[in-house]
Amino acid sequence: MWIFVMFDLPVKLKKDQKQAALFKKNLEKDGFVMHQFSVYTRYCASLESAQVHIKRVRGFVPDKGHISIITITDKQYSNIINIWGAIEKKHKSIPLQLEFF
Repeated sequence: MWIFVMFDLPVKLKKDQKQAALFKKNLEKDGFVMHQFSVYTRYCASLESAQVHIKRVRGFVPDKGHISIITITDKQYSNIINIWGAIEKKHKSIPLQLEFF
């Protein structure tokens, strides 16, 4: 069983930014990992376990914003199609070689 937490939180005010950051931090503390910028996922072994984590997420939801929580089975999760574009890699600078006499 997989839990997806998708959210759109306001970040215009400093207070809202702090609440959004705290929400993300709490998700990570509870074992969620970032799938995309506003989508976090977590695997649970059973529906009962998933319900416990959903209850926790409900407990630290900020006052403002929109949050959606969805659960899917392993079979449904296995049908996900991921497409990645080119990722820009940083070029390592070539160190200067030193000579010792």
